Amino acid sequence: MPTEWKLFADLAERAGSKHVTVDAAAGDTVGDALEELLADAPELEGRVLEDGELRSQINVLRNGTNVLVEEEGMETVLEEGDELALFPPVSGG
Repeated sequence: MPTEWKLFADLAERAGSKHVTVDAAAGDTVGDALEELLADAPELEGRVLEDGELRSQINVLRNGTNVLVEEEGMETVLEEGDELALFPPVSGG
């Protein structure tokens, strides 16, 4: 089962697409899916990771829920049909 990442703002620009499908299945973790995303779009790594860890200002959502706040973080287990999203910090004015 492929899993789709939605990318926003400069992350989509860096990857060259707002949607990236990765080889991650039910039972894998969000962290596994992120590793697949970074393998497919290595230009995102420096923007998303710092010293091998997720940058604190990056938000990761699974089906609209922030996994870092409301679920098990990067260890959140994927279910069939999950949609993942990656958001950089957003500011308005």
